[in-house]
Amino acid sequence: MEEFFQIGLITSTHGVHGEVKVFPTTDDPRRFKKLREVFVDTGKERVTLEIEGVKFFKQFVILKFKGIDTLNDVEKYRKARLIVSRDNAVRLRRDEYFIADLCGLEVFDESGDPIGILREVLETGANDVYVIDLKDGRELLLPAIKQCILEVNVEDGFMKVHVLDGLLDEESSREG
Repeated sequence: MEEFFQIGLITSTHGVHGEVKVFPTTDDPRRFKKLREVFVDTGKERVTLEIEGVKFFKQFVILKFKGIDTLNDVEKYRKARLIVSRDNAVRLRRDEYFIADLCGLEVFDESGDPIGILREVLETGANDVYVIDLKDGRELLLPAIKQCILEVNVEDGFMKVHVLDGLLDEESSREG
């Protein structure tokens, strides 16, 4: 399971007092208000910074870090990823999972036969869609609904599913 989750990307500096403009990659940008610190991952180093201030501007979050008070101080973090540890991740409700934990799960049908690996989660308006790489090289797009997802066991690395009639027909699964 993933230990760190990306919650945003610093796109640029903001003003001259050490603030940064962040594109949030979390479902709820308001969560920045509750965070005390984040890890800033530049690709070369990972630094822990304390959040001093949070503002919102259009689709961006404006952050001010404690001890970083000038444009020059913050410039080195441009294009860096903001990440949090699992301990600081949002609390999930029952039957909710982090996408990072789902990707890579082995997928079994209801008989217990392996059918493939969950590669990607597509977030749509109504429900998520799981992209499963099938053992025969095809790709299955499976809606993440209770009728299809019978069991998810992130700890043991598997998911048990029911494939609705017609979803495995040649026309409905995409070539991988």
